Amino acid sequence: MNASCKLFGTLVLSLAGAAPALAADRTVHLPIQPAIAAAQAAGKIDGSVKFYLAGTGPKGKVLEAGVVTNRKTNAFAKKDEEACEWVAQSAVIALHEAAKKAGANAVTNIVSYYRKNEYRSATDYECHAGAVVAGVALRGDLATVK
Repeated sequence: MNASCKLFGTLVLSLAGAAPALAADRTVHLPIQPAIAAAQAAGKIDGSVKFYLAGTGPKGKVLEAGVVTNRKTNAFAKKDEEACEWVAQSAVIALHEAAKKAGANAVTNIVSYYRKNEYRSATDYECHAGAVVAGVALRGDLATVK
């Protein structure tokens, strides 16, 4: 075997051994309110759309049910909480934009929906943080509430 083949084989084995470390997937539950507040403070949402996790807030008239947003962000060299709040902001912004487009003033019945697995909480969302990527998926109903 020549030297380049040996080097390639060594590289492949090294990467294969590193794959589990890169694929780390930690489930993190964090309150959604700081992500909403940060998105509003940054001017990314305007406060005209309210967000209600499942089991909280008014029911309202549903204009569009089961809207899903699935966001990812770079988590390299970031603490889980930092990466998760950043990607949660992105998910909230996407729901805000969808609500505005539909003529809704609220997103109700919000649940985490990572890999189509539902997680319900009256205060928290679910984030999956790895060594390289963090992800948040949310599902909610676009509604008009009083």
